[in-house]
Amino acid sequence: MQSQKATKKQNGKCYVLTSERYVGAEAEEEEEEGLDEKMLHLTAKLERQFAESAKLEAMIRENLPRVGSGR
Repeated sequence: MQSQKATKKQNGKCYVLTSERYVGAEAEEEEEEGLDEKMLHLTAKLERQFAESAKLEAMIRENLPRVGSGR
């Protein structure tokens, strides 16, 4: 049995429309770490991002009066 691939003919050329041919499509890598370990890494990264967000928010609030917001 042949695999079913969508084809489209345009200007005398035949185009194959399969997902693996899309520009930027990458083969998925197998995960080396388990879900628990991955969640630990992601949670730690999120905590770092929260801390950076709070630091940037404080800097913005400190500088708002300097740009004439009136707050």
